[in-house]
Amino acid sequence: MSAATESPTPRQRLARCHASQRHWLRGALLLALSGAVLLVAQSWLLAALFSYWLLAWQGLAPAEAPAAWWLPALAACLALRPLLHAGREALSRRASRDARAALRRTLLERLGELGPARRHYGSDGALGAKVLEQVDALDGYIARYRVQSRLAVLVPLLLGAMVALHSPLAAGLMLLTAPLVPLFMVLVGRAAAGASRRQLETLARLGGHFLDLARGMGTLQRLGATAQAGRRIAAASEAYRGRTMGVLRLAFLSSAVLEFFSALAIALVALYLGLGLLGILPWAKGEVPVIYQSALFILLLAPEFYAPLRQLGADYHARAEAEGAMDELAPLLDATPWRPEARRAPALGARPPRLDCRALALFGDGGRCRLAPLTLSLAPGERLLVQGESGSGKSSLLEALLGFSPYAGSLRVDGVELAELDRQAWHRRLGYLGQQPPVLRGSVADNLRLAAPAAGDAELVAVLERVELWPLLAKRQGLATALGERGRGLSGGQLQRLALAQLLLSEAPLWLFDEPTAHLDPDAARRLHGLIEGLSRGRSVLLVSHEADGLDWVDRRLALTAPDHSAAACDTAAAAPAVAATATGTPRQETPACQS
Repeated sequence: MSAATESPTPRQRLARCHASQRHWLRGALLLALSGAVLLVAQSWLLAALFSYWLLAWQGLAPAEAPAAWWLPALAACLALRPLLHAGREALSRRASRDARAALRRTLLERLGELGPARRHYGSDGALGAKVLEQVDALDGYIARYRVQSRLAVLVPLLLGAMVALHSPLAAGLMLLTAPLVPLFMVLVGRAAAGASRRQLETLARLGGHFLDLARGMGTLQRLGATAQAGRRIAAASEAYRGRTMGVLRLAFLSSAVLEFFSALAIALVALYLGLGLLGILPWAKGEVPVIYQSALFILLLAPEFYAPLRQLGADYHARAEAEGAMDELAPLLDATPWRPEARRAPALGARPPRLDCRALALFGDGGRCRLAPLTLSLAPGERLLVQGESGSGKSSLLEALLGFSPYAGSLRVDGVELAELDRQAWHRRLGYLGQQPPVLRGSVADNLRLAAPAAGDAELVAVLERVELWPLLAKRQGLATALGERGRGLSGGQLQRLALAQLLLSEAPLWLFDEPTAHLDPDAARRLHGLIEGLSRGRSVLLVSHEADGLDWVDRRLALTAPDHSAAACDTAAAAPAVAATATGTPRQETPACQS
């Protein structure tokens, strides 16, 4: 079966999304149907009362006097219908909120499982727009359309049956004209669906573009390019506004068409009943086929007969928007991150693990070689520097060690294959620091407690002193010093030292570094390397860096190169180890590695 056949449609994805909220939606439907039954009773009571008052006003003897319970029953209908409607709205909103929260959790879990591979699904800004904006685009579909799509069938049938008891011809007219509303709803709604999908794509691109510019604001200010960036944002916003107005025009056109045909159908029924009451129908001159009470009853129900169909037409755009959102989320939902088999959990402890790589190789899309077979051992407590040109597989090696990438060959942790270890338990033994430290908006203490939630203030101050950051923070607000988005308030070197403090709090015995000084000036880089040297004693360290300045303290160095990455070279590399570490720690190049 092809991938296209296996991939679910947006409608199927939406059905799975709200399947767990089925009980709330059924409750909302039941309340709405109860309101429709009360509407029938209310219309009958109003028609009976007005018929009695009209006959009494004309001095005619009514066939039936109002019962004592008619007015209380009418008041009860008038009071209960809004309450039932409010209950339906509350249940529908609950279903929508829970379904969107579950979907958002799924997306965040998928992003966490993907790890560094999430960059293949868009920038951080685009992914943020998908998790926030496009998930919220499902609100109208779940909260309104799901229940309304059933009411649009059940309510007209119920009201049509009630009308048929008084006038089969009027019921026939209503049932014949009813399909016109969904017909034009579909015709106009298809265009609206395409416009909504394009609008969501534009919103994701605009979000990613804006986040990139916001993150690079410091660079733009230094280059004097803020005005140019502002013009680009203004132009993109204006283009987005124009597309939004186009979607609204389609929505208004659809609503106008639906209202027109509904009003035309109601007018047709009213014309038949009015001519019948006057006795001037062409086929029944001098006769009254429908008495006044029945005619009033039918006229009261006629607008409500078409109301669910008109509302469904308005909510059809919510369905189109939701399908467009699910179409945008499909690549992320269909992503299949590699998961270890998790047959056993590593024994936690302070002792650094031993790593053994035997013909370790990583391949990307289409069999593209990302890391040529590598044979390497990292003894407990050993500190290794990995260097190489871009594309030689340094970051790919770290992804494999983090447990985010499938690999060929063998990668053992204390004699146990990494693919058999529980990922979360393995991550508790790891400390990782990349080019961008994991700093969130909040206080310094809040960020440090991400690594150790139970740590006290004294422990936090102690680790800040070890990373030489406390003297600076003590002059501000100490642990309560507020950090802005992406650590605004501290320099790049200071943020890396804060990240080192997080590593110390985690007490991980193995530290992995991916270019931690890539964006620092030479002096700050040397200072950070010196801190790493002192703080990492007794731990295993694998440090990836282009620079070697200030790294004389490492026990061993491994140099990877980016040679020919043709298909023939990749096939050759897959058959034999690419780099083997000698006893002296100097790597011996045996087979050219494939460039990623």
